[in-house]
Amino acid sequence: MEVWVSKMALGRSEETEGHIEQALRLSPLDPLAYIWAAFAGMAKLQLGRDEEAAAWLRRSIEFNRNYSTAHFYLAASLAQRGKLDDARAVAVVGFTLDPTFTIRRFRDSGSSDNPVYLAGRERAIEGLRMAGIPEEASGD
Repeated sequence: MEVWVSKMALGRSEETEGHIEQALRLSPLDPLAYIWAAFAGMAKLQLGRDEEAAAWLRRSIEFNRNYSTAHFYLAASLAQRGKLDDARAVAVVGFTLDPTFTIRRFRDSGSSDNPVYLAGRERAIEGLRMAGIPEEASGD
């Protein structure tokens, strides 16, 4: 798992999908497959491949409907494609799973200072904003 997470953090998101596809081939019933699929979706979103991102993120949700991160990233990818109503509906589901999610919390969870990685995260943040995710929790 560390290989493809590290590649994203190094700004090499384009290399992530191949590793995840191989992992899913080798272990299709792995209980963490939802995380793998979500990371593939995150990588695609960072690359601006929003339709592919949405497909991976939907797959993650099929593996585990309770993984809020996949819902929020899916909302961002849908928003980037101009599907704002769908994005907001997916964000609502994400909030039922994690009512404390905010853009600030997302921004603070970054794992790299690589400029390519950070540009991709800014793209995700833009999508989260369009999907109606608040900047901060009320009262912050």
